[in-house]
Amino acid sequence: MQPSALNLANLLTVLRFCLVPIVIVSILNREWTIAFVLFATASITDAVDGFIARRFDMRTELGAYLDPLADKALLVSIYITLASGGYVPVWLTVIIVSRDIMIIGAVIVSWIMDNPVEINPLKLSKINTMVQLSFAALMLFMLSFSVTSERLVQGGVIVVAALTLGSMVAYLATWFRHMEH
Repeated sequence: MQPSALNLANLLTVLRFCLVPIVIVSILNREWTIAFVLFATASITDAVDGFIARRFDMRTELGAYLDPLADKALLVSIYITLASGGYVPVWLTVIIVSRDIMIIGAVIVSWIMDNPVEINPLKLSKINTMVQLSFAALMLFMLSFSVTSERLVQGGVIVVAALTLGSMVAYLATWFRHMEH
């Protein structure tokens, strides 16, 4: 029996979507503690909704689409907002946004060509998402508590950039293999 689309896992995903604009407005207003707490809450729902869906067999087709969209909405929004304020490098944000546009574009092209790809995140992509979320949380934490560490920020930027580019290449390779069949 297919679980109901209206289940706890999917509701947590919808909550993540709802938190995005509040986090962005908090950043724009430099309400760092609010932004940090709400972003951390949204990030935690990403892990919790997946755990609940797997553990209690609440996986749904709707959730398979909503979860990565919620991740992209949260991550793209946060990095664009942080870059616009000069808190993270613009080039890093361009890499993150470009990767997500590439993935969405590949899915659309696959559908148009009547060769849809299965929505199935790669392990590297899951690690990438976790690191992107962690780095954004670190930046908001540092802004909230006036903590500075140029070395930590530079290291985080390098790790996020490398994982994002690696994930992009892995998805492209997987997509090209899929499209050959």
